[in-house]
Amino acid sequence: MAVRVEDRIFYLETKNTMYQMKADEHGVLLHLWYGRKTENDMEYLLSYPDVGFAGNIYEAEDCRTYSLNTLPLEYGTAGVGDHRIPAVSVTHADGSTALDLRYQEYKICKGKYSIPELPAVYAPEEEAETLEIILKDTATDIRVILKYGIMENLDVITRSAVIVNDGGKPVTINRAHSLSMDMPYGSWEWVHFHGRHTMERQVERASLLHGVQESGSTRGMSSHQQNPSVLLCEENCTETSGFCMGAVLMYSGGFQTQIELDQLNQTRIVMGIHPDTFQWVLDSKESFYTPEAVLSCSCEGMEKLSLQFHKVIRENVCRGKYKMAERPVLINNWEATYFDFDEEKIFNIAQKASELGVDMMVLDDGWFGKRDNDSTGLGDWFVNEEKLKGGLGKLVERINGLGMKFGLWFEPEMISEDSELYKVHPDWAVRIPGRSPMRGRFQLVLDMTRKEVRDYLFQAISRILDSANVEYIKWDMNRSISDWYSMDLSSGRQGEMPHRYVLGLYELLERLMTAYPDVLFEGCSGGGGRFDAGMLYYCPQIWCSDDTDAYERTKIQYGTSFFYPISAVGSHVSAVPNHQTGRITPLSARAVTAMAGSFGYELDLNNLSEEEKTEVAEQIVRFKQYGPLIHNGRYYRLSNPMKDKFGIWSFVSEDKKQVLVQGMIFRTEPNMLRYPVRLRGLDPAKKYQLKDTEDVYTGQALMSGGIFLPQAWGDYVPVELYLTEV
Repeated sequence: MAVRVEDRIFYLETKNTMYQMKADEHGVLLHLWYGRKTENDMEYLLSYPDVGFAGNIYEAEDCRTYSLNTLPLEYGTAGVGDHRIPAVSVTHADGSTALDLRYQEYKICKGKYSIPELPAVYAPEEEAETLEIILKDTATDIRVILKYGIMENLDVITRSAVIVNDGGKPVTINRAHSLSMDMPYGSWEWVHFHGRHTMERQVERASLLHGVQESGSTRGMSSHQQNPSVLLCEENCTETSGFCMGAVLMYSGGFQTQIELDQLNQTRIVMGIHPDTFQWVLDSKESFYTPEAVLSCSCEGMEKLSLQFHKVIRENVCRGKYKMAERPVLINNWEATYFDFDEEKIFNIAQKASELGVDMMVLDDGWFGKRDNDSTGLGDWFVNEEKLKGGLGKLVERINGLGMKFGLWFEPEMISEDSELYKVHPDWAVRIPGRSPMRGRFQLVLDMTRKEVRDYLFQAISRILDSANVEYIKWDMNRSISDWYSMDLSSGRQGEMPHRYVLGLYELLERLMTAYPDVLFEGCSGGGGRFDAGMLYYCPQIWCSDDTDAYERTKIQYGTSFFYPISAVGSHVSAVPNHQTGRITPLSARAVTAMAGSFGYELDLNNLSEEEKTEVAEQIVRFKQYGPLIHNGRYYRLSNPMKDKFGIWSFVSEDKKQVLVQGMIFRTEPNMLRYPVRLRGLDPAKKYQLKDTEDVYTGQALMSGGIFLPQAWGDYVPVELYLTEV
């Protein structure tokens, strides 16, 4: 069993780790341990003096060493003497804000719990267990149910909370975090993933400061600026050694991760919906469900932690036909044409792409309504027949006739003021009465909390999908959200809108996925502005960044790889000079970088030289050969492109018979040295032969001594080394 209980001590055990809690003599739920299995009650580590100005609960009587302000708590609350960051806070009907949660009972169930209206990790019943711990406020009828999903073989534990109002009056929830954990032991550094548009998930590692450090988003999406993921590691932790733990939040709206190093050098981490854009009125007999946090840890460095997250996200978060399937090599017309195209231009791009082996043509922004620039047309999801004469069906038939699939770009959550939809339904746009709305990219946001809006979008998108053989949807979202106000909510419930928006988005995606199970949905938000585990529940891949520059992509994809599987990464070869940086990189380097994801092109292949077209055809053949290894293999970061002279990674098949090393040497120096890179994850006893050579190495040699990168000549030199078992 993954869960056992002895003397009110809860043991949550996976293959390699143990999570331990205790309901003590006062009913306070203490966090005792998360880490390597010890086969021991870890309460012996809790030894506290009388700490000044650390108040004591009434039941402790004259025991001044018992304080909620110092003890490691499993789910911290506000207003009852714990002055650290709380996981939950409420305002009662009488205006008071105290919440003193004490243990009531527990339940253990086979299988993994689900969450109404929200994405969650899933697993076969025989592969998971659920623990529920019920806590109750000492003075009111508020209960909190802490849910734990234990996937023993995956070394993964999930966390979620349910806040229940069993009283007769409404209660306002001000903060409802999914994950809260106190660590009274260890000296920690935190790794987070910051950035901006076209520069997402840049890796930053820092020592903890006393006080609170935070990453988060109030933008209505998980954002380019921060990612809903966090990694805590020991100071000596590397890719291959040391202890670390990580968490991702399965949520696509505003989020908050806070880490507090307290007066006793203890660490508390909380993660959940951002309280600055959240408030919820919980009526009598109602429940509120928090999003899910996915937690894992490793005693063998960050590499193993990443592999654990890759597996659970790919196999237990992603769903549908394309969850494990190979993805089509696609070509997208955006950087080739922007808004300036007609059906012949699109067909000509598709025709050349089909000759070179591309599987799918994706028509991006500009095919609908009166959409000749980014200030008009959003919301008018009907075909612009001035551009596509004869309609979409005719174009799709011609492209299908080339042996290619067809995909289409949508931005369903947005509306332009210059649109037919806005003329009829200006009230559907998010705006505060009496205020001019905030524009982003000259567009407003549709109120996704409203059922009639979601019904319109479902019907409009369905009409398009039913009219032509569309097999892929790129679901974009190109602005942050502000002006939070919904005509459907009372004045006292406007704080609920940001979360209800996310619930509405998920409801619409679920309807479309169910109605069109053969369509591949790709998430996008100006590139990687909503790259999170919540969206991956609906879209098995996400456009990683609007920056298609190969050099910058090595860093963006490096940061992405700490939690998210390679199969989820949308990545394309684009033209040079690059449209985001002006940088010129070799076509071969652009391809190698784009292969570390769902491979494709974003340019007009007709504009390439004959030599380049031949090279593209060869790239596609190689990707189709390597694709199963890239998407199904184990991924290893072999360098750090944030500081090294090269970005190198590898894929190793599960049976350890195939190895693909890829990457880029950034700069060439005079009289340049050759660099050996040590591989990882191989069978030390196997022998591996390097493709197109007679060179044979043992796995132990490749992992101990390494393999030389090619001699560089010129900048941005691609690396691609394929080895197979002899």
